[in-house]
Formats: sequence, C-alpha cells, structure tokens
Amino acid sequence: MLRTAILGLPRQCQCGTSFTQFTTRRALTFSAHLPPSPPRRPHVRLQHSPSAAGAGPSQSARARAAGYEAARQKMHSQRNRSLVMYSSAAIVFALGMTYAAVPLYRMFCAATGFAGTPQVGKGKFSADRLVPVDDARRITVHFNADRSEALPWKFSPQQKFVNVLPGETSLAFYRARNNSRQDIIGIATYNVTPDRIAPYFSKVECFCFEEQKLLAGEEVDMPLLFFIDKDFVDDPACRDIDDVVLSYTFFRARRDRNGNLEPDAEEDVVQKSLGFDKFEHAPKK
Repeated sequence: MLRTAILGLPRQCQCGTSFTQFTTRRALTFSAHLPPSPPRRPHVRLQHSPSAAGAGPSQSARARAAGYEAARQKMHSQRNRSLVMYSSAAIVFALGMTYAAVPLYRMFCAATGFAGTPQVGKGKFSADRLVPVDDARRITVHFNADRSEALPWKFSPQQKFVNVLPGETSLAFYRARNNSRQDIIGIATYNVTPDRIAPYFSKVECFCFEEQKLLAGEEVDMPLLFFIDKDFVDDPACRDIDDVVLSYTFFRARRDRNGNLEPDAEEDVVQKSLGFDKFEHAPKK
C-alpha cells in the first residue's frame, strides 16, 4: 500500500527528492501563475465613545432651543418697539392737547356761545340768514370798554348803544389811544350778557384776541361788525331779553412759552373779563 502511494508520486519525488521540497516547489509554481492580489489597507481600530452615540440628538435639541430663544427675543423686541412708539405718541398728543387747551376752549366757546362768548360768524351764517325779521322787537345792544391798569391806553366805545333787529347786521366802533412814550402791543377779551343770547350773538369782524400794536401816542378806531341770529326769536329762553351788553377788556400782551400772545394779567382777572368767573370749570393755563 505504501508502495502504491509512492508509485503515484512524480518522478522527481521517486528519484530522491524529498516530499517537502516537492510540495514547496509546486506551490511556488502555482502562485506564480495567479494574478497579483490588491494591496491590503491598514486596519484601523475604531474606539467606541459612549458620548458619541448621543451627540446627534443632543445637537439637534440644542439647535431647536436656540431657534426658539431667538424667535422669542425677536417677538419681545417687536413688542417693546411698538410699546415705545405708542407711548411716545400718547405723550406727544397729551403735551399738544395741554398747549392747545386754552385756544381750543376759546374756539369752542366762540362756536357754541358757551359762558356768554359771542359767536364769530364765518361760513356757518349764509346771506339768507342776514335778513332782518321785520315783525320782531328790536334789541338794544350796549357797549362797554375796560382796560388793565398795567396798560397805559385810553379805550372807549364810540357809541353807547345801538338798536338792532334779529338778522340785521350792525357796525360799531371802539377807539384806543396809546398815552405812553413807547410802542405797546395790546390784546382784548370779550363777553356778552346775558349768556342766554350768546349762541345767537355773532360777530362777523372784530379785534378780539388779535395783536393790536399802537405806536407811542397813536390813536386808532377799531370796527366791530355783528348781528343777532334770527333764530333768537324762536327761543323761549330769550323771550324776555330786550337789552344786551357787549364788553371788551384790553390787556398788555405778552408771549407764553409757545410764543403765542396772551393777556399780561392774573388768571382770575382774565377769566372774569371772559365771563368765566362764575363757572367752576373755567379754562386754566
């Protein structure tokens, strides 16, 4: 049996070549005919980190939190900006209303006749309303003139009274003279009594609340054009009114903090000249 195995070997092995040498030579011959193998890449051992596994989710959560915080800060910034703008507008409006309170109140009184303030006729009174009511009784309008002691002027009406019909226009004059040796600017206030007729006593042209500058020793005539609205006849509260007093008071003028002219006198004196001394809620400066 061993002989049969030996006989199956090649001749070189039978002629004395060792079996180990034969197998080695055959392996080298076989490997020479094989294609070259690709180069092996170096093996790098990866080290596993416990914190690396959760890095992805943690970064995503932090990114979402950062985005939410940025959006919240932007929203608060917009709200604060809007609050500042609205607050500034409210403050400016309040300051404007404070400065305009007295002029607006005078405009209101002139438009409504409140507190005995005669109405100033503008576009509200058309030509068809300036027609005398012939069958109505005549109203006697008396003119009064006063001045502040600090104003060295002579101020007086040129007529003591006039008789007018409702709807009839009438022209009157006041005269003012500067008795000082310097130029002076004056300003006049007015009111009418009884105050029930004030909504119907309308002035088309007058010199009240306007700058009146008189040179030293100058004398001027100041016109007044007025009428009593014919609706006065239909008002039951005015049926017993036959006499009306129109009063003007001149003050030395001064500039307020806004540069507007105002009477240079105590507040209660000015309010009294306007006919507001009997009213609790008189306008204050």
